[in-house]
Amino acid sequence: MKIHLSDHFTYRRLIRFTLPSVLMMVFTSIYGVVDGFFVSNFAGKTPFAAVNLMMPFLMIVATVGFIFGTGGTAIVAKTFGEGKEKRANRYFSLFVYIAFGLGVVLAAVGIIFARPISAFLGAEGKLLEDCVDYTRVILLALPFYVLQLLFQSFFVTAEKPQLGLAVTVSSGVTNMVLDAVLVILLPQQLKLIGAAVATAMSQVIGGGIPLIYFFRKNSSILHLGKTRLDMHALFKACTNGSSEFMSNVSMNIVGMLYNFQLIEYAGEDGVAAYGVMMYVSFIFASVFIGYSIGIAPVIGYHDGAKNFTELKGLLQKSVIMIGAFGILMVLIAQVFAYPLSKMFVGYDEKLLSLTVSGFRIFALSFLFMGYAIFGSALFTALNDGVISAIIAFLRTLIFQAAAVLLLPMILGIDGIWYSIIVAEFMAVVLSGIFIIAKRKKYKYL
Repeated sequence: MKIHLSDHFTYRRLIRFTLPSVLMMVFTSIYGVVDGFFVSNFAGKTPFAAVNLMMPFLMIVATVGFIFGTGGTAIVAKTFGEGKEKRANRYFSLFVYIAFGLGVVLAAVGIIFARPISAFLGAEGKLLEDCVDYTRVILLALPFYVLQLLFQSFFVTAEKPQLGLAVTVSSGVTNMVLDAVLVILLPQQLKLIGAAVATAMSQVIGGGIPLIYFFRKNSSILHLGKTRLDMHALFKACTNGSSEFMSNVSMNIVGMLYNFQLIEYAGEDGVAAYGVMMYVSFIFASVFIGYSIGIAPVIGYHDGAKNFTELKGLLQKSVIMIGAFGILMVLIAQVFAYPLSKMFVGYDEKLLSLTVSGFRIFALSFLFMGYAIFGSALFTALNDGVISAIIAFLRTLIFQAAAVLLLPMILGIDGIWYSIIVAEFMAVVLSGIFIIAKRKKYKYL
């Protein structure tokens, strides 16, 4: 039975509707983990450090997809809720075209300045050369990666979350197969390039297939076609998506800050250990991200339809489910910290020990992370981009930056791992304050 945005959502229906988005994000994180596994075990520690050093920059330039994906979804879903289908499709087309164009421009700029950017982030010698080579190959596919991120949100709005999952699986399988072929079989000096090519090709698949689907006649409620420049809609989408933009940019700026601190406290091993934690933790965090992506269009639709009873039910159910998943994830992370770390850095006993101890501390943040992610996503879905951006900005930049700078002075390298816990807890408190303060306006409490 097909589930529509306008339906009443029980726990079972809510899980069924958001599950494809959750699986989509989990699978995306898993093939990212596989990518890191091949680089670390077959290319070596320096290429693995290069990937982790440049990943924050690459994710920052890709945030255009998050802006127009989450910010645009809120507008399109609300417009559908108001019964204006043609206008909703015009908005959808506008966001896709603008996002792709910006992706082309950012890719060109990034390729030209790859070397000075790598040097600024602390790379030198062999590490610098690896960073430049990897970055330039990845950026060739940036416009399609931007679309991949954008369509992850719009597949849900199109009432086709299962199709979004299928595209993500296709993209991931492409990456993993090409990793296995290129990274293993190519000569040592080309293994990192092979990993970059595998990732780039998967992004072309992830962004290209949805582009073709929505251009053709299809059975969804969204279609790409003629549009016109609407600065008000673009500004509103950017405002709505500013939280996701801020969250991703801030998160990756803080990632660079983590790397600076880790180089000081633990050298190249610290950067490699942090890279393992980021790969593995994203699998857990992707559950919360996927749930937020899946439920956002539902919230936007019922806000547009002024169905406040349904909004209240959605918020209450989300609080309960996110809490249960958070506890479960902490338990799983504690049990599997060693085997997951060994999978990446089992060849270096000192690095393995550092990674396991750090991950056991870091994993406690899952108790709070889900609520912080959902809190920001809730206000994006309600077209309240300012509040969403404030939560995202404080959570991913101010709270984390302050913690990662101050706590190591007291706790040493363990302070770096504890900083994420402190930041997520503060973000939950802040989200709760805004939810209570806005309860009369949105009538969800």
